[in-house]
Amino acid sequence: MLLKRLSIVALLLFIVIPNVKAQDTLRVMAYNVLTYGDGCQGPPDTLNKYLKTIVAYTNPDVISMEKMASIQVSPSDIRGILPYGYADSIVQNALNVAYPNRYDHCPLTNTVESTDMCVLFYDKHKLTFESVATLVAYITDFDMYKFYYNDPKLSTIHDTTFLYFVLNHTQSGDNATMRDTQIANESKVIESRFYHLPNMISMGDFNTRSSYEGCYQALTNPADTNFRFYDPAFYPDATYTYPATWDSDPAAFTTHLTTSTRQSGSIPNSCGTSGGAKSWYDHMFISPWIIENANYVKYIPNSYRTIGNDGHRLGISVNDSSSVKNFSAPSNVINALFQFSNKYPVMVDLAVTSNTTGVSPTDPELPTAVARLELSKEHITIVNPILSRLTMHIPEALIGKPVTTECYDSYGRLLMQKNIVLNSSVMQLQNNWQPGVYYIRIYNKDGILCHTSIVKE
Repeated sequence: MLLKRLSIVALLLFIVIPNVKAQDTLRVMAYNVLTYGDGCQGPPDTLNKYLKTIVAYTNPDVISMEKMASIQVSPSDIRGILPYGYADSIVQNALNVAYPNRYDHCPLTNTVESTDMCVLFYDKHKLTFESVATLVAYITDFDMYKFYYNDPKLSTIHDTTFLYFVLNHTQSGDNATMRDTQIANESKVIESRFYHLPNMISMGDFNTRSSYEGCYQALTNPADTNFRFYDPAFYPDATYTYPATWDSDPAAFTTHLTTSTRQSGSIPNSCGTSGGAKSWYDHMFISPWIIENANYVKYIPNSYRTIGNDGHRLGISVNDSSSVKNFSAPSNVINALFQFSNKYPVMVDLAVTSNTTGVSPTDPELPTAVARLELSKEHITIVNPILSRLTMHIPEALIGKPVTTECYDSYGRLLMQKNIVLNSSVMQLQNNWQPGVYYIRIYNKDGILCHTSIVKE
């Protein structure tokens, strides 16, 4: 009788377990590394040991290093401060010392020939690098990296989960106008390459003083809400509410301040800013798909954190124990954070669910030919919401011109693609779509003429 019961239990387990979707965790770190490699902070071997200590503790799967001293992007590059292959030495002498045979780095870009650059490292066992695109080249390169997740089922399901990371290091100091321009241009290019945001994180050192800055607003409050990012400390975690002025009121944001790990301007060296934790320049902005778990990748609530900041660092160093000893990490990690950079790293955790069905939303990246198009100075407007007909208002300069009109559903699936001639100032297209939200893209050889969401009633 007992044997029969055990057999029944085993049968139930056999039935249930295969239907459980396996989950993995991706830990993503953004870190301003303060011209790592140029010698200002010390010899490479010493800095590599500090970085190894930090990585061994934080265990990241993706590491963006902003303000890395520029590396030669090819053997013939004469502009890079550091020799060609230096990124490989970081992998070999720091990252893979912490976790053997785990990390690789993406191809480097330095279109503007800057003295510093962003470099992206990743866990090659969890992610496969697919491409890099320079979105903006203004003072420094702003690059977008595309990966796909190495899903255990990928060889049988053949359905790929893509992730995108945009690396940022905006203009520092009081020049908010330049920061605004950099991110506004970056946002414009992203809008020209996607129907709406995919699984994407835009991260790095934004140098913003408050949520009022145009740079911050371009990301979190754009005119086209299809391209709205979320700062997880505000949403979904609701740790803070807008508006927020962390530069003038740092005491309200103590656990998330990232600048600076050092109170002194000369200890341990004279590189970078001093004054202790006093502002919040480093952020990680997350797309709605990741917040809502729309495509197998989900932000783990309350996982956004500033590594090494225990909330008691206002105006003092990360390793200062004169008032409160810092127990947020082991003492060797706290010391490494102090020695390695004047910035605290920030991190988020993502839950990645294995795709066992082969069904997923279509990646919203535009076809290559369309993605190269800029937004046109001429625009077509659409009456919104719509009923059985989609009504378009055409400017005079476009009348008589051929265009391509596309409609996608909220999962990124193409519902309509028509090549038409704009023969009137008002045109209508019949549709039989179900009530819901859709995305419209209209373009021609001169650029993208309309890119908006619509509501079908």
